[in-house]
Amino acid sequence: MKAVLVLEDGTYVEGIAFGAEKTVEGELVFNTSMTGYVEALTDPSYAGQILMMTYPLIGNYGVCREDFESDGVKVEGFVVRELCKEPSNWRSEMSVDELLREYDVPGIEGVDTRMLTKKIRIYGAMNAILAVGDDLDKEELIERAKKVTPITEKDLVDKVCVKEPKRFEAGGKLEVVLIDCGVKMSIVRQLLKREVNVTLVPYNYSAEKILDMDPDGVFVSNGPGDPARVKPTIESIRKLAGRVPMAGICLGHQLTALALGAKTFKLKFGHRGANQPVKDFETGRVFISSQNHSFAVDEKSLDGTGLEVTQINLNDHTVEGLRHKDFPLMTVQYHPEASPGPHDTYFFFDRYVEMLKEY
Repeated sequence: MKAVLVLEDGTYVEGIAFGAEKTVEGELVFNTSMTGYVEALTDPSYAGQILMMTYPLIGNYGVCREDFESDGVKVEGFVVRELCKEPSNWRSEMSVDELLREYDVPGIEGVDTRMLTKKIRIYGAMNAILAVGDDLDKEELIERAKKVTPITEKDLVDKVCVKEPKRFEAGGKLEVVLIDCGVKMSIVRQLLKREVNVTLVPYNYSAEKILDMDPDGVFVSNGPGDPARVKPTIESIRKLAGRVPMAGICLGHQLTALALGAKTFKLKFGHRGANQPVKDFETGRVFISSQNHSFAVDEKSLDGTGLEVTQINLNDHTVEGLRHKDFPLMTVQYHPEASPGPHDTYFFFDRYVEMLKEY
């Protein structure tokens, strides 16, 4: 069956459909990772976005549910150059086509992802329509693509977080409340591996309720969309900061900065991939990190917040790490829990556990 990808600038690309037979809309973004498409497809941070992989052959090692980062596929649509129909891997349980059909998400293959990626790099991430069907109206789709709601005007966190507290026992003595804005399960796994008991709570859980749970620390997760729209979490962080050791990853990093008075801004095309170089000022080392985000913290807005930069991105010098000068709080923009990798930055969780024990 035919599928088309239509961008807001009028770009109209025809390809072959896979996955669900439906029409979706969202912001088209690209990921440069060569592996990890299962983790990317199930990452809640991609809610509201159509994901395009720059690596040309996707699906060759199939799909294993053990690699899921959530309870299912979270992207709006999937764009690839070539889809492998018959995966070869002893762990594989199904193909990418079967995975997308199961979670009612459409895909398109046979398109020039190199051209599309270069276009996004030049002009920035664009709104798009991914439509499946043999009788599609080109002009109607182009007009519709121009009217897609920008991601800065969508409330996405509520769609991907838990609705009630959820507990994970590690058998340890340390208790952490993890504010779920769209958490990747690898974050929970890294904490459990360090014998930290985790209680997931919704993004709009109040600071008072969290303090009533008497945790040893609070953790703010990753998630989708514009951080400035996640006001309940910002308010909770503002009340919790300084009262309990805290850490944040990705969206959690941005929300923490906003809560303490800093500002965020939207990047031209974001950081999505497993090869982003990050320099750590404390050690002088450079780490290769996995990232997935559209927004960043404005370094110029940090004056008077009590926050200081601990790490930067060596590609564009954006803020990658923050800590507070006076109380136990640290955040990172990248994903230290990175699955399938790289694992250079696992030490972030060790530092957090040390902080919990110290306080």
